[in-house]
Amino acid sequence: MKIDFSKYHGAGNDFVMIDGFLYPKLSHNLTTDQVAFLCNRHFGIGADGLIILSRHEEYDFEMIYYNSDGKLSSMCGNGGRCILKYAKQLGYIQDKASFLAVDGPHLGSVGNQISLKMSSVETIEKLDDNTFYLDTGSPHYVQFRKDISTIDILREARVIRYNARFEAKGTNVNFVEVLDDGSLSLRTYERGVEDETLACGTGVVASALAHSYRSGDEGLRSERVHAVGGDMQVNFSCDGSIYEDIWLIGPAQEVFKGEIYL
Repeated sequence: MKIDFSKYHGAGNDFVMIDGFLYPKLSHNLTTDQVAFLCNRHFGIGADGLIILSRHEEYDFEMIYYNSDGKLSSMCGNGGRCILKYAKQLGYIQDKASFLAVDGPHLGSVGNQISLKMSSVETIEKLDDNTFYLDTGSPHYVQFRKDISTIDILREARVIRYNARFEAKGTNVNFVEVLDDGSLSLRTYERGVEDETLACGTGVVASALAHSYRSGDEGLRSERVHAVGGDMQVNFSCDGSIYEDIWLIGPAQEVFKGEIYL
């Protein structure tokens, strides 16, 4: 069959978007091979993941997210921001929305920047003084390093992603550098993509929260994070070990539209 699609990116983290209101039978019926084909950069459209905007009775819509390996995945922050802009462009929402994702309900707003409310985080595991593990809707290993631009990220991240602890379910791996102005520079290796991506929304959030935890900061916080593909901001409130009212803020952009045979 021939389907219409749109291509979006959030700070370089790119997605194939399909309107599940228009194609309701696709919402929960794409095969692993079909998704992998659509995300293939040589034989398909090319993307880090595929997102279906699906109808839901209790929310404005449901977000169904697949990694580029074709498998259903955990929450994708940049995908969540992109689907908000996509839903507004299609006329399904106005400036604000509530939607359901795999990790639960989310709120969002669409303006010059796209803001997405993330799930609260109650546990950050300290592995050593510079290394942390937490779940921000997806699992993230966060390590603070210097000169992260020189890291052989595929080699180093894969050692972590496939070690005895993480191999079965996988983890995303983030290398973070604290810059002189207090902002963060970030590189992320994503499971399911099995490569470095230009940005990762849940990784941006994980890095911001880990930095706050490492610094001992509490109260209302705002962290600026520079991913390879663009800049984002994370606003949140910290009370002890509980992180709430977490908002991921950054750009989202439509790149092109097209038709493809599936």
